[in-house]
Amino acid sequence: MQVLVLYYSKSGNTKKMAEEIAKGIASEGVTAVIKTTGEVSKDDFLNSAGIIAGSPVYFGVMAWELKKVFDEFVSTRRKMENKIGAAFATGGHNTGGKETTMLSILQCMLIYGMIIAGDPMEASGHYGVASVGAPDNAASGDAFKLGARVAKLCKKLV
Repeated sequence: MQVLVLYYSKSGNTKKMAEEIAKGIASEGVTAVIKTTGEVSKDDFLNSAGIIAGSPVYFGVMAWELKKVFDEFVSTRRKMENKIGAAFATGGHNTGGKETTMLSILQCMLIYGMIIAGDPMEASGHYGVASVGAPDNAASGDAFKLGARVAKLCKKLV
């Protein structure tokens, strides 16, 4: 079983979060497949029990590179139903739109028919995980916990 960690990262901060999420997935004995928006394929979507997608904040929503993936892979939509979806974001300021960015990702996942998972209560218990700039120890820990939670949920659904 695999979980796809899909992300776009211009500065490298979102990539760092993706790597921490992947460690959490692996801690549950599930394969983490990390792909950038330029590397991902439709097969990556279809072969994954869950997708955790992340983006830097661009005007309060996901980067167009990530939105393009959801737009171009719409033919997989009906096959994505009932898979687990989760989101993460990085931004440049405490009030810089990270939650709205995660919601824009989750909206796509809902349209794909996915089951949405926020981060666990031992993290923040909100929409997903986020950091201001590069993830600090707290954000890295929360990212790990989100990966582990999604992996656990995927195992329960299989």
